[in-house]
Amino acid sequence: MAFSLTDLEARFNDPLLLDGGVALPSDAQHLFDHALALLERGEIRAARRDVDGTWHAVPWVKRAILLGFRIGRVVEMPGHAPFQFFDKHTYPTREFRVENQVRIVPGGSTVRRGAYLAPNVVCMPPMYINVGAYVGRGTMVDSHALVGSCAQIGERVHLSAAAQIGGVLEPINASPVIIEDDVIVGGNCGVYEGTVVRAKAVLGAGVILTRGTPVYDLVNETVHRATADQPLIIPERAVVVPGARRVSSAFGEAQGLSLQTPVIVKYRDDKTDAVTALEAWLR
Repeated sequence: MAFSLTDLEARFNDPLLLDGGVALPSDAQHLFDHALALLERGEIRAARRDVDGTWHAVPWVKRAILLGFRIGRVVEMPGHAPFQFFDKHTYPTREFRVENQVRIVPGGSTVRRGAYLAPNVVCMPPMYINVGAYVGRGTMVDSHALVGSCAQIGERVHLSAAAQIGGVLEPINASPVIIEDDVIVGGNCGVYEGTVVRAKAVLGAGVILTRGTPVYDLVNETVHRATADQPLIIPERAVVVPGARRVSSAFGEAQGLSLQTPVIVKYRDDKTDAVTALEAWLR
């Protein structure tokens, strides 16, 4: 039985699907499998972008992902010692074929079922991409990088070694981390909980961004912060590096303490683009 997108959305907008005290519908597994197949083909996503650039979570898609955890049974997945693993039967690793045109270099990398990888994505070992994630065409996922559940990664992004892109699966109305097109995420960066990084931004090695992080913009002499109804937004083409600010309390000043904070030191220009042009050749 096939479902239209309208029917599927209506079914997953029923909050009782996730209520452990209510019996599951007889076609719950089929509903879940259909939704996961659409996620893997990139036909539905856990977040959407409005024409004004605002990103929103898509709660019914997240509810579909969570249904898999409710109906899933812990089983031994196919494999041989010492590479045994045990997980919900609803979330095996994804299988890829040559026609997917995704380059996965051997060495311990895993893509979980329900993740979408566009053609020409490159995955260097070891790395992990979780359920609900979307990875756009031409993106490089480097060694030890994590793309969390429902994270949305644009085209031609470079996630450098050990970059962590946090997942936001619950609450279902919370916007996941968004990395737009042509962004460079440096090594050991962490981008978490409701952060949007606009197109062509550069995050220097070691930058940590969360919803509660103030980002100091030296160019425009302002501070970028999340609000009650808006995530933290890193502007387009911003070049962000780790920085520090002094603690203003008397005790903090007396101890010479400072807090880590990201700083926008410039915006990408022709010189910056020339330096980063190698990324496309590497891919």
